[in-house]
Amino acid sequence: MKPFDRASCCMKSASASAFVAGRGQPGKMHCLPREDEMSAETNEVFIICAVDSLEIGGAKGFSLLRIEDGESRPFRIVVVRMGNSDFVGYVNACPHAGVWLNIGAGEFFSPDGAFLKCGRHGALFDIETGLCVDGPCKDKALEPVKLAVLDGDVCVCDIALEDDEPGDPFADLDDTMEIMIHPN
Repeated sequence: MKPFDRASCCMKSASASAFVAGRGQPGKMHCLPREDEMSAETNEVFIICAVDSLEIGGAKGFSLLRIEDGESRPFRIVVVRMGNSDFVGYVNACPHAGVWLNIGAGEFFSPDGAFLKCGRHGALFDIETGLCVDGPCKDKALEPVKLAVLDGDVCVCDIALEDDEPGDPFADLDDTMEIMIHPN
C-alpha cells in the first residue's frame, strides 16, 4: 500500500484487521474525517482488511500488535459490518472478565444474531453501541475502536499499531555462508 497523507494522517498496513467507532452513536463509524476536521490528535490510519472481506451482518476478529510504552502488545479487536459501508469495532474483551467475546465456540453473536455475546458468561451487547444489555456486566460497554472506510479498505485510526512490512530478515547478515557441523 502506498502512504496516505492527509494533514497529520498517514496510512500503513497492519498485521491484522480492526474497525472503529466514530461520530454520532457510540461505536458507529462511517468515514474518515474531512481534512478540515482533522486535528493534531489524528495520527495514523492502518488498513485492516478489504470492505468486501466481511459480509453484511458478519463479524470477524483480528489480532493486532499495539505499540504501548515503546513495546508491542497483543491487541484483539472485533469488527462488525452493519451495512454497505457501516462498520463498528470493539476491543475483543468482555468488560466483566476480560475474556474474548468469541471464546469457546468461536461465535461473536447471540443465537438470533441480534447481539454480540460473550462466549464465557453469556453477556449480551448492543451491536451499535457496545452497551451490555444483559449479563454480569450489565450497563458496562465494550471499548470502541475507531474505524474508517477508505478506498475500499477498513482501517483502524488513532491507535499506534505495528506495521506488517517487516524489514529484510537478511539485512544484518554478511555475504558469507555459515556452516555448522554436528558430530554424530
